[in-house]
Formats: sequence, C-alpha cells, structure tokens
Amino acid sequence: MKDGRKKFDAIVIGSGQGGTPLSLSLADAGWKVALVERKAVGGTCVNEGCTPTKTMIASARVAHLVRRAGDFGVHAGEFSLDLERVIRRKKEVVESFREGSKKRILDSPNLSLIEGSARFVRERQLEISLLSGSTEFFEADIIVINTGTRPARPEIRGLDNSVAYDSTSIMELDELPEHLIIVGGGYVGLEFGQMFRRFGSEVTIIQRDKQLLSREDEDIAGMVLEIMRDEGIEVLLDSEPLQARSAGGNRISLRVQSSEKETTLVGSHLLLATGRLPNTPDLNLEKSGVKVDDRGFIKVNNKLETTSEGVYAIGDVKGGPAFTHISYDDFRVLRENLLNGGSSSIEERDVPYVVFIDPQLGRIGLTEKEASSRGYSYRVAKLPFDRVARAIETDETRGMMKALVDSETDRIIGAAILGVEGGEIVSAIQIAMMGGLPFTSLRDGVFAHPTLVESLNNLFMTLDG
Repeated sequence: MKDGRKKFDAIVIGSGQGGTPLSLSLADAGWKVALVERKAVGGTCVNEGCTPTKTMIASARVAHLVRRAGDFGVHAGEFSLDLERVIRRKKEVVESFREGSKKRILDSPNLSLIEGSARFVRERQLEISLLSGSTEFFEADIIVINTGTRPARPEIRGLDNSVAYDSTSIMELDELPEHLIIVGGGYVGLEFGQMFRRFGSEVTIIQRDKQLLSREDEDIAGMVLEIMRDEGIEVLLDSEPLQARSAGGNRISLRVQSSEKETTLVGSHLLLATGRLPNTPDLNLEKSGVKVDDRGFIKVNNKLETTSEGVYAIGDVKGGPAFTHISYDDFRVLRENLLNGGSSSIEERDVPYVVFIDPQLGRIGLTEKEASSRGYSYRVAKLPFDRVARAIETDETRGMMKALVDSETDRIIGAAILGVEGGEIVSAIQIAMMGGLPFTSLRDGVFAHPTLVESLNNLFMTLDG
C-alpha cells in the first residue's frame, strides 16, 4: 500500500453480467480482485432489465391466455388482475437472482466486494466513495469498466415539468395505467406496450420512424405492427412528440406531429423508451486516458482494450449491441486473454437476440436490407406460421419465418423468426450457421413431430420452388 492506496491485481467497476463472472474467474485463478458496485449486484440485467421485465411479461401472457381460454373450450371465469402480486412476484425473482450472485462473490476468498462509486484520479488509480460515507483509494495494473447504461431522456418541450417514467420506474407502479402513452417503438416500447395492454391498459405507441423496430426488414416490422394493432394497441408511425404538459389531476397530454397532421394525446402515464446512455460521466475518465465517443460510450478495440494501457471496457458501456449475452461473451474474451495469454477477439461474432413480444421475434445474422447493401447474392425462404402444424394445433399462428441463404455457398446468412417460441427456433438456425452447414441440412433433417423446429424442413423447402 502506498500513500493509503490499496493495491489489487485487478479492479472491476460494475457487477453486471460481464463484470461478475470476470471477477470470480480472476479470483479463482489466484488474483487479488476488487469488484466495485455502487447500486445492486447483478447490474441492469438482473435488477432492471431481463429478469424483471421477462417475469412481468410472463404474467401478462397468462392474462392473455386467460382471456383466450374460451377459444380452447375452457371457461376460466371472470378475469381480474392483482398488479401488487405481479410486482411482488417480480421482486422475489429479482432478489433471488441478486442474492445468489452476491453470495458467490462474498464466498470467493480472493475477491472483495466494494460497495460504492468509483472515479479515476490517475491512470489505473481510483477514488471510491463508499456507501458508508468514507473514501478510499485503490490501484491496480488491470482495471475493467463494466458500468453499463441508463435510460435516455428525449428532448421534448415541457417534459421537465411532467411526470414521465422510464423502463425501470414503470415496473414499480402501484396502480395500473388507464392509458399508457409510450414514446419509442423499439424493443423496450413494444415489450412494455403489449404487457400493459394485456394487463388491461389502453396503450398508444409513438414511433419517430416509418416502421417499428427500425433495424428490421419492412415485412417483419409490418407484421409486428399488425400484431400490436390486433391486440388493440394504437401505433402512430412517422410521428414526433413536440410538447408535454399536465392535463389536470394526474393526467398528461402530449402534442404529436405526424407526417399528416398534429394531434394531442391525453393519457394517465407516459413511458419514455428512446434508448440508453452510457454510465461514464461520473468516472472522471479524463484522468484515466480513456477516450469516449460523442455519446459518451468508451472506445475499445476488438480485444476490448481502451486507449489507456491496462484499462478495458466490457458490456453496454462500450457501445455496440446492448445484450446480456454480448456482455457475457466480452467476459469470455477477457478471461481467455488475461488468464491464458490468448488473442480472443469480438470481431465478427454472431449477435443473436430476441424481442420478447408475443409471439417472439428471434433474430440472427443479416437482415435482407443488410445483405443487399453488402452486395450478397442471396435467396429468401419464407413460411407463415399458419402453415406450421404445431402452431395450428396450439392456435398460435401469427407471424412468419424468414431466412436468407447465400446463393453461392448455400449457407444461411441470416434469419428472423417472428412466431411462437421464435427465440428457440432461431437458435437452431444459429447452430447450423455456427457449423457452416448448408441450408439443406435443415431442409432434409429429421426432427421430432410435431415440433416447431420441424417446420424448418418446410421453411427451406420453399427455396426448391
């Protein structure tokens, strides 16, 4: 220890889905490690993202199935929602995940959990403002930044004087919104919109783009739009929120400009779902030599090295695909390179993801517009779910399968599965892509009947016509 500074082999800032396993792996290898967390162990995924949202979405799906029970010849009685129980169940699951992770950290002999906020004072030197109120100084040869992101707040006139929720605070409501207005038609906006609609709220989604899910192909986005509207959700495309103001009582009004007209919406609650920003402002990065882009995301190379020697960034804080599984793969890259002297890279890795609307949208590889812009010669396979036996039997026929096949190699270069268990089906396609298999392996494969994966036979048979 020098001048009161505590010395570690490595310091990880943030206990998210990359930082926690990296800390444990380094500690298991005999490194002296400090894991700094200013809020709650588990990061966004466990506390504010995947775990709580998917737990609540599961409740919403049950509500949806109860309403549809008569379609299956089942009479479930009068429907009612206990939002307090929904929220309590969500909290119980989150606490279980969080406490399990925290116990593993505390049980690791070479790992110290430091509860507080970190800021750089020099390269590889940190000042930690502990939750207890005191301050300590740490240093290490290796520092890994895993501080994640926070919800962005769009610039809308009058918003500062209005009550607006984000993806975290909306999950703590003690009352069901009468009319929920959502700004943003991406993953977050759609998942929350459908969830609250199924709970019983009136829902309006405002999307600046001309389609929902702006990165998807028009046919997939168009079918998602149909699904949302089929469930009674109002969707305003190509629309810009101009001004928010109180409409009396607890109500809020939002003036919206579309390509055709200006209108004013009045709702009980407003949800902002317009992206996320990196948690870098409080890190004092100017003292570290770590450079950021114009939005504050940390710049890294393909080995996750920042512009400061010995400092790395993993997870959402570095920009790029903001998914838990990407954060976890960042951990695996660093584990290999730091512990084994490897040369693992994040370059050209697959980025699968699932949008947990119902039916799910599973995605892997290139979209059609991406393949076209990159000059690929490709063929498109499509199969609507109303031609899938298992979907018909379970009365889950909304959506379609779509896959792109390289015309020269017959290898699959991308797929979107919008349908029941779309995330699971697209994983089977991803495995074929990882193995470099031609599409004929799935077309001619023998799968159990009747399963959803079996429908990949028929999907790729459409290329024979």
